[in-house]
Amino acid sequence: MWVDTHSHLYQEVFQSDWEEVLIRLKASKVDQVFLPNIDLDSIPAMMRLTEENPELFFPMMGLHPCDVKEDFENVLEKMERLFSLHKFYGVGETGIDLFWDKSTLDIQIKSLEIQINWAKKFNLPIILHARDSFNEILTVIEKHHDAQLRGIFHCFTGSEQIAQRILKLDSFMLGIGGVVSYPKAHIKETLKKIPLSHVVLETDSPFLPPTPYRGKRNESSYIPIIGEHLVDAYGGTLSDIAQVTTSNAKRIFGI
Repeated sequence: MWVDTHSHLYQEVFQSDWEEVLIRLKASKVDQVFLPNIDLDSIPAMMRLTEENPELFFPMMGLHPCDVKEDFENVLEKMERLFSLHKFYGVGETGIDLFWDKSTLDIQIKSLEIQINWAKKFNLPIILHARDSFNEILTVIEKHHDAQLRGIFHCFTGSEQIAQRILKLDSFMLGIGGVVSYPKAHIKETLKKIPLSHVVLETDSPFLPPTPYRGKRNESSYIPIIGEHLVDAYGGTLSDIAQVTTSNAKRIFGI
């Protein structure tokens, strides 16, 4: 059994061959897929997917940092009201992205802090997007960290020093995806110094597919391929990786 802790399978790019995507997903023994939200427009498609397959797909609610605009507070108010109407399994994805637009850093931080409060209020893990922003995002998380706050640093590509800083928070996991298969990423070397007990797997579908699918659309069915690369880092068997990372995912999501 495998868990994909971060996948956008509800996006339009999957609609044309959705039944085949679903068949491949089930054949890969990925039994649970967690769906992070992006913005207000993405909510209907995400919820439709979870309503059609409630045993397989688990929705989360949040505002992606790249979509934090001047009206972000109004957007977040609308999102927060949804927690009383639906069951969500995480807050996010949220975080800070300084790759695309550094000018919105201040409001990205405000948006993140609001969503940190949601995570505590609703006792849910927070899903953190950190692109070119590990120091900034860790400063915010460390400021607000307490026994209530837990989560996942999605698509972790940081250094060993950043990883150790995250491990000091104790209640946070590193989300490892297809980038671990890219030779120039050097993530495997970092993972060798990080306990497997702090790692969960993800695809970030349709983005960042593992080798040999690089440059193509990513799918949640590729999780076992990512698992194979963790065998390279940690040793043991593929079954060992599946068992531990699945247990980690269940623990962080409280299921």
